[in-house]
Amino acid sequence: MLLRHAARVMATTACMALALAGCSSNESESDAGGSNASGFPDTITLAAIPAENSTDMRASYEPLIKLLEKETGSTIEFVQASDYAGVVEGMIANNVDLAFFGPFAYVVAKINGAKISPLGAVIEEEGADPGYQSYGLARSDNAAINGLPDFAGKKVCFVDPGSTSGFLYPSAGLIEAGVIKSGSEADISAAMTPIYAGGHDASALAIKNGDCDAGFAFDSMVDETMVAKGDLAPGDLKTVWKSEMIAGSVFAANDSLGPDAIGKLKSIFTENANAKAFEAAGYCTGDDCLITDERAWGVVPVDDSAYDGVRKVCEITGSEKCKG
Repeated sequence: MLLRHAARVMATTACMALALAGCSSNESESDAGGSNASGFPDTITLAAIPAENSTDMRASYEPLIKLLEKETGSTIEFVQASDYAGVVEGMIANNVDLAFFGPFAYVVAKINGAKISPLGAVIEEEGADPGYQSYGLARSDNAAINGLPDFAGKKVCFVDPGSTSGFLYPSAGLIEAGVIKSGSEADISAAMTPIYAGGHDASALAIKNGDCDAGFAFDSMVDETMVAKGDLAPGDLKTVWKSEMIAGSVFAANDSLGPDAIGKLKSIFTENANAKAFEAAGYCTGDDCLITDERAWGVVPVDDSAYDGVRKVCEITGSEKCKG
């Protein structure tokens, strides 16, 4: 079922989700002083939100969890948060040690006071550069929608107000197309009927099923993942707009872990968190070695400056979330 305004479930949702993972206090394990011989907390909390409306995404993190437990000596507590805001609030409250962020959520977390450091960005295949695109979509048989100007007055599916490719970049595209004046939810609601689907797959399916006239999702979800699952057939949807390349989704560490631990984690992620290394270590085989629900091949080094493009789009849209 489509969920409107999913990201408005803020700190309360985050605390509930994190309490289930055994870290409901406002103090992380590292702050509390419990650490092992390797200098890591006895328990490390890793949080993420699903790009799809899946019920359990832990399996897609299992090779990474095994790697981290071996290399750090810590127990990894995996938390599937309900929305982007939950992960951001968890980092700020020091209830989360590691998180997998979309580029916008990473930037928003820092704007809102989260003290975090990037560990590495994901890539789809070995040797690729980190990055992806947002797609503007409509049914292939919808002759009335052939570009973003045609989204005006229509029911339009976004993913989540905290989503990079499902909200922020689409908002910038709609501004450039003259459909909206700013990226505020009020301006968007005045120009069209926005529906917040909660997942990229849910957004695409809503377009296919006619619940939305048009909408947005990220490239590989539409081109690969949903086709492979049989949720979409080639030709069901047409791409009427593509964003510029967006910096890749990123693993980030809470600075409360300390510089030594963060330095070690950067090496672990960028040298050993990839399908080839996972399989060689016996953690998985074949496609089971692809991690996160983006089904990434692995992680490569990335600097904070890679997300300056997202910050620029924040300025263009005037998004409330970019203001802290």
